[in-house]
Order: sequence, then C-alpha cells, then structure tokens
Amino acid sequence: MTALRRVAFIGNSLPRRCGIATFTTDLQQAVTRLPAPVETVIVAMTDHDYAYDYPAAVRCQINDGRLPEYERAASFLNAGQYDVVSLQHEFGIFGGEAGGHIMALLSRLTMPVVTTLHTVLSQPTTVQRHVIDRIVAASARVIVMAEKGRELLRTVYRVPADKIEVIAHGTPDVAFVEPDEAKVANGFAGRCVILTFGLLSPSKGIEVMIDAMPAILKSRADAVYVVLGATHPNLVRDRGEAYREGLVARVLALGIADHVVFLDQFVDQATLLGFISMCDVYATPYLNEAQMTSGTLAYSFGLGKAVVSTPYWHARELLADGRGVLVPFGDATVIGAEIAALLTDDARRSAMRRRAYESSRPMIWPRIAERYLGAFEGARRVHGLRLVARAGSSEPAREVQAVPAMQLGHFLSLCDDTGLFQHALHCVPDRSHGYCIDDNARAMLVACALAKPGEHSLSEPLTRRFAAFIEHAWNRDTMRFRNFMGFDRRWLEELGSEDSHGRALWALGECAHSGPNPSLQRWAAALFVEALPAVERFRSPRAWSFTLLGLDAYCAAVAEDSGARRLRGLLASRLIAILAAVETRDWQWFEEGLAYDNARLPQALIVTGRSTGTPAYVSAGLRSLRWLMTLQTTPAGLFRPIGSHSFGARRTPPLAFDQQPLEATASISACLAAWRADGDPAWKSEATRAFGWFFGGNDLSVTLVDLETGSCCDGLHPDRANENRGGESVVSYLLSLAEMRQLARLGDERRSTLTADMAASA
Repeated sequence: MTALRRVAFIGNSLPRRCGIATFTTDLQQAVTRLPAPVETVIVAMTDHDYAYDYPAAVRCQINDGRLPEYERAASFLNAGQYDVVSLQHEFGIFGGEAGGHIMALLSRLTMPVVTTLHTVLSQPTTVQRHVIDRIVAASARVIVMAEKGRELLRTVYRVPADKIEVIAHGTPDVAFVEPDEAKVANGFAGRCVILTFGLLSPSKGIEVMIDAMPAILKSRADAVYVVLGATHPNLVRDRGEAYREGLVARVLALGIADHVVFLDQFVDQATLLGFISMCDVYATPYLNEAQMTSGTLAYSFGLGKAVVSTPYWHARELLADGRGVLVPFGDATVIGAEIAALLTDDARRSAMRRRAYESSRPMIWPRIAERYLGAFEGARRVHGLRLVARAGSSEPAREVQAVPAMQLGHFLSLCDDTGLFQHALHCVPDRSHGYCIDDNARAMLVACALAKPGEHSLSEPLTRRFAAFIEHAWNRDTMRFRNFMGFDRRWLEELGSEDSHGRALWALGECAHSGPNPSLQRWAAALFVEALPAVERFRSPRAWSFTLLGLDAYCAAVAEDSGARRLRGLLASRLIAILAAVETRDWQWFEEGLAYDNARLPQALIVTGRSTGTPAYVSAGLRSLRWLMTLQTTPAGLFRPIGSHSFGARRTPPLAFDQQPLEATASISACLAAWRADGDPAWKSEATRAFGWFFGGNDLSVTLVDLETGSCCDGLHPDRANENRGGESVVSYLLSLAEMRQLARLGDERRSTLTADMAASA
C-alpha cells in the first residue's frame, strides 16, 4: 500500500465561531505540520447562508441546508483522489433531520472515512440513532475523545470494539509558566483570576459561578471572574443578547460588578493562550453531564491550570486522581468553597497545576496528529479489504494488493512448550481447556505455509513443538491419533475422532512435502505411512477429504508409494459415490445436511483430480463447490458461511449464524484450488470475497481481525462478534492470509514479467 498522501477534513472551519471549527482547523494544521508529507484540505460546513473569509485550506464549502452541495462535495473529494476523509460529527452542523444530509456525501465516497464523534448520546431519539448507525456503518474507524464515548458506542450503539479508537482532544504545546506576566499583559496585575472561556449559552452554567463569587470574595477579596467569549451565534440569531444581558443583571444585583468581567470576544489562538496563562483557577460549571468533550477544558488542562469543574463525562475522566476538582452540578455553594480553598492554598494549587501539565503531554497537537495518522492508515487497510469483500463474482479480484502483513503476535501468545492452546478468553490463553491435535495439526499447516518463499518461517523450536505434539498423539496400541489433552499433559482419551485423524494426516502430508527442513520432512513422511491405513475403515467424508488433501502433498513428495496412490483413488471414489447417491438438481451435495468445513470436500476432489489426471473428480468438485458458494453468497453479494445452526440439516437457504472462521478458510482454499483447475478468474473473486469476511465483508459489517496482533474472533453471532480469540480461529485466519499473500505475490510476479516483456519489445 502506498504512503498516505492526501487527507480531507469535513467540518466547520475558522473563522466560523464554534468549537468544531477550532478543532477541525487545529487538527488539519497539526497533521500538515507532521514530518510525513501529507497534503490536507478542509470541506467547510457553512450555516444559514453566512459567508466566511475562509483560509486557503478550505477548498470546498457546503451550505448545510442544500442537499445538492453534499453531493457536489463528494464529487470533489472523489475527483481529488484523497486517501482518507476525516469527518467531524456534531448533530447541529449538518442539515436534514438529525443531520442526516451528511449521508448524501458519505454514501458517495470512494475512500475510507474516519469519523470523530464529538457527541455520543446515551439516549438518542429514533432518528438520531438511525443517523449515527448509518454514519458508523459508512466509517472505517470511529474516534471518540473519552472512554465514556467508547462505552456508549459499545453498549448503546453496538459498535464493534475494534472499530473504535479513543484519541484525546488536542492541546497546544506551550511551556509551563506562572500567571503573573500574562496578568500584566491583559490588565489584571495584582488580581486573583478565575477564568471561563468559550461561546456563551445557558448550558455553560455561568450563572452558577456568578452566584458563587460572593463566597469566594470573603476569602480572596482581590478575586475577579473573567468570562471570555462571544455569545453563541445560534443564540444571538434566535434571542439576540438576552442571555448575556441577564448575566450582567445578575452580577449587578449581587453587587459584584468590580469582580466579574465580561469580554465579548471570539479571540484567535495566541490571544486565547495569553488569557488562559493569566488565570489562577479555570472553571467549567457546565450543567449537563452528557458533555463528551470540551475543548476549553482540554486547553486549560494542557496549559497546566488548576481546574474546578462539574462532573460532566469529559471532566470526570480528565480530572480524576487529583488532576483537578469536581463539584456537583448547579451547586454554587460547593463550587465557591472549592475555588476559595484553592486560591488560599498556593502549595496545593501549584501541585495540581504540575500534575495537570505533566499528564497533558500526550495530548499536545503533534502527538494527537500522529494518533490520527495511525487511525487513517488503519482505516485504509480495512477499506481496501472491504473493497475486496465487495468485488463482484463476475470480475477478477483487483484489490489483492490490500492483503495485510503477516502478524503472529497472538498466535505465538497461544503457544507454550506443549503446543497450541485450544481456546482463549478474549485474547488471553485459556489453560482450562488444554490442547487438541486438530489445532496443533492446523498449526503445523501454518508452519509449512510460512516456510514458503515470501514469508518469514516460524522458529524451528516452535515448529518441532507442533511435530512433537502430533508424534505424542500417535497411539501405537490403537494405531490411531488421540485428540484432546489437558493442561497437565494427560490425554483425555485413547482414541480421537476420524476427522481429527484425517486432519493429522493432512498436516503430516504437507510437512512431508514442504516442511521447513529435510529431517522434519522425513519424520512426517514416516509417520504418515504408519497412520494412513486406518483411514480405509473410516466412514466420515471429512476424514476422507482431509486425508486426500494430505495425500496430494505426500504423493508429490513420495511419488513411488503405490499404497498411498491406491488409497487416494479409493477415497476419491467414495466421495464421488456419496455425491451421486445424494445429489439432486437442487441439492448438489455429498450429504443430506450441511456441516462444518464443507468446502474441503469439493476441494479434495479438485486437487485429487488435477494430480491424478481424472477429469471426473475435478468436474464433480467444481460442480459441488459452485453450488456451495451460491448458498454462501447473500443477495447483497457478501460471503455468508454456513452457520452452525444449520449443521446436520438440509436447509436452503441455510441459517446464517453462528458463522465461524473455519468456514471462510475452507472456502478460500477450495476456490483457489478451483481457479488453478479451470483458470476461471471468477474463482479468485469468490476467494477474495470470502477473505473479506474477516474484515467486515459480512452480515454485521464487523471486522473480526486485529491487524496489529493477527488475532481473530471466534465467530459471528446474530448481533455481535464472539470476542474470544482461540487457536482454531487464529490458525484459520493465518492459513487464509498466507494463501492470499501467495496469490498477491503471484500477481506481482506476473505484472513484473509483463512489464519486462513490454520493455524488451519497445
């Protein structure tokens, strides 16, 4: 994937007077100043036909009430080929009911969207909930500025955890200074200054602070309360300056006109920082707890000010652990007492200021811009994979280059000196369920896949650990593999299932052919020969199929083994026979019901037919796989694996849930085997669509993979992902990733060859 080059920000912009405008402008400038060369523009929302003298960064404007202008802005962004769009969302800045007009823009964009939600309502109206749901669905990442926002998105809006990032509100990077010099510069020398700044509106609680001033003055007669900020433009438009005039009247009635100063100004950042620098205490007496973020609080905190605030959501998190003081909503008595106590205790106030300043260093704009850049890059990866998931089955897969890097962190965390754990609780290995040969055989398949060119091999000690587990599972008394082992390394059975035996043979066959070293290959071939005869007595079609996949690799390595060739023909004939016995025009399958790992049955016939030159096997495999993939495709064109609630039943369409990674992995492998058999590029598109299931190309638009660790959720329920990330899930994802990366490398090689041929013929 190419480096991030162009980012567009959608939101209000200075000189429009509002907090969103300040935030959008600050973030855009911070990203522009990063060492990485990123070109940025702003698409500015304009309210009620006002005209603003926008800076050069504003390249497009949208009148909030004019729907065609949203569509025009989408065309502008698409034509400009911006890599990412960063949307600043607040209900009041977009037109339509609950700001729904913004979807006319988002639904037309061809690049990923990262949405910052400046407000997350705990009790949205039906329309507000609908709009947020649509915005979240259109976004590759959602950013909130407080943990409370994450909590509400998870519990109220059911947003997947891996789609949410918490990135604090930015703050300017300025030195920690004492207030005296700034007091002189602003005309407040010798005064004890309390400050509130921001656009005035009734929700800010200024009247509560005014009512608290008489008590404060009893302790500090030199105190002055400075209220810096113009009245909110919407309030001015609807009611004029009635609110400000009411506050002034309140001051006069209390006889404290010499101790309350209203500065009716919307100031630039340099002036603002000077005013913040001069205050001894900063007060945010907001009246409503549902304040997800406050830029004024972030700025004051970042300048190292002693803050007294009501416990709205943002303040509750930011000022915890002695970083500030929280007071009850609307309680002038308490807020007055707390501010007076701070103003009369220099040591406590100074210590609080230092704590705030030191805690705010990760919030300075350069660090916040870096966090956003990381979110943008993550969104691009997810977006590219979703394009893969949406690719039409009639066209070749064009986005295979979006396949991510191979990350093994979670896989390695599930391995100990015995082998791979079966299960995890969230991402934590669950020792109580021990190990099984199924998952350790799959882990050996991963080791073989990573031993191929283009990947970094697993360490030899780890690979040998999986081999040792398989060797130890082999019970020479029964000539069968055991399956389940407790954490205490005691086998829980003497005889595993037919399917687990077949899966062990599959891993041994692959290791015999492509194990990471010759010694391991010889070990695998010897054990394969010893364990193979038992399969002739098996009755499970999946055990036959797993064994056939192992035989395909083993016979490529040991071509002279006539016994293996004989059994390969026998097992393939059995699959053909049961298909012929059950298949009808509408049910082209091997069994009366669907179960797990379904695509392995046609895959086994396809690879066996190719290797043995038996067209009938290939034809039967392609026919049954095509039928299966039709069942596993939604009307919207998404991959929907056979849900576990359909196992054992003859259902068309099958039940959608629960969906498991194992099914996507089997479908990917089978489709790529089909592509290699008949060359139809539609099979590659089927494989890429199935791979996209891991990254949100599914019924819930949920990303199941953590790209940083390589972990994978255990499945998809009707309403959520299963957040446990066990052994079967991670090896399923890694096997699919290895196959898709191999496909991408093949495409790169072909493109390089074509380029070289064209150059040679020029």
